[in-house]
Amino acid sequence: MRSLSIIFNPLITCSLIAFFFLGCASTTRALRKSTDEIVTSPFYQNQFTGFMLYDPVARDTLYNLNGSRYFTPASNTKIFTLYSALQLLPDRIPSLKYVLENDTLYIEGTGDPTLLHPYFQDSTAIKFLQNHKDIALYLNNFEDAKLGPGWSWGDYQYYYQPERGPLPLYGNVVTISNTDSLRVTPFYFKDSVISINYSKNRNLESNTFYYALSRNDTTEIPYRTDSALTKTLLESLLGKEISLTPKMPKSEKNIVYGIASDSVYKRMMHESDNFLAEQLLFLASSTLLDTLNSNAVREYMIENQLSDLKQPPRWVDGSGLSRYNLFSPASIVQVLDKLYQNTSRERLFTFFPAGGVSGTLEDWYAGNPDPYIYAKTGSLSNNHCLSGYLITKSGKTLIFSFMNNHFRESSSEVKKRMQLVLEQIRDTY
Repeated sequence: MRSLSIIFNPLITCSLIAFFFLGCASTTRALRKSTDEIVTSPFYQNQFTGFMLYDPVARDTLYNLNGSRYFTPASNTKIFTLYSALQLLPDRIPSLKYVLENDTLYIEGTGDPTLLHPYFQDSTAIKFLQNHKDIALYLNNFEDAKLGPGWSWGDYQYYYQPERGPLPLYGNVVTISNTDSLRVTPFYFKDSVISINYSKNRNLESNTFYYALSRNDTTEIPYRTDSALTKTLLESLLGKEISLTPKMPKSEKNIVYGIASDSVYKRMMHESDNFLAEQLLFLASSTLLDTLNSNAVREYMIENQLSDLKQPPRWVDGSGLSRYNLFSPASIVQVLDKLYQNTSRERLFTFFPAGGVSGTLEDWYAGNPDPYIYAKTGSLSNNHCLSGYLITKSGKTLIFSFMNNHFRESSSEVKKRMQLVLEQIRDTY
């Protein structure tokens, strides 16, 4: 009994607690000092840098450099899109809405990006439509622009900037390859491919594509969308005529569900897929409204689930292609914390690229032997950001947002210094 009284002696207990907190404070001071030595070095003098590090268990901010300032986030915007999708979408992607009336199937798109997408190739909606003879297609529920605000108009020809829409087919891109012979998907565009060496992949104003037969690669080129083309492509898939309708019946709409939503989230985050990110916001709007409008979703999220953000973002698209977006490291950390607190760790970490292993982090931040970084990159010219989760050697999970804007050095040099900071935190905290 005497030994127990020593163990539970209040003075000794208080001393142990004080020693513990002094040790934590000492570790935090050392972490801040070592981080300061890097991020205040001459390399960073001519750029704008923000770095916030947060312990979600202790609810403690361990490091804060310009955490409340606004930065161009690039594809870190997709973290907000992921959070919105997890809040608003069901476990399976809503692929179509429909009403059956007087033997006619009236359908409208939900913005589902997976229908015959080059990667997903989902045909759930097509199989459903093949069972109906008379189909009326409604496309006027899309109340947004084909391209996002602040997007570069000169990027219309590149795979990462397809047009947005209510009923995307094939990912709204033409896939062209030339292995044993020229292959074009969808086949409808086969005669629109001109075999010449040209500086552009596609004509600005029309669906005329340029692909030299001397090439042996596979390329994806966005095509110009419109209602007549969507109708034609859908007819070729179904092997029958369909009609366009100016309105949907007033009856309650039913929903056809497609592939697992998590598979879309993972692809968006790992490959930094802009098209999937944009369309996920339209899908989310289909659960809130009768129309597809991405701005309505962003406003809804900021007014509701994100109303507690200390620095509300200027959030104008789902992908981060726009330079109009403005986010602070603190707001990104807050959303990452919401994800961490409300999503199982195993599920959450599958959405984020793992350092040295997968997606956009395959060549950076490798662990030894296990990954220590699960994070989303964000890159535009002269801007690079990284936000996500860091696992220390002591087993702690920390949340961070590291944002670099307006640098003139190469992005690889910026990443090297970011890696130094993150490795020190991994090894010392």
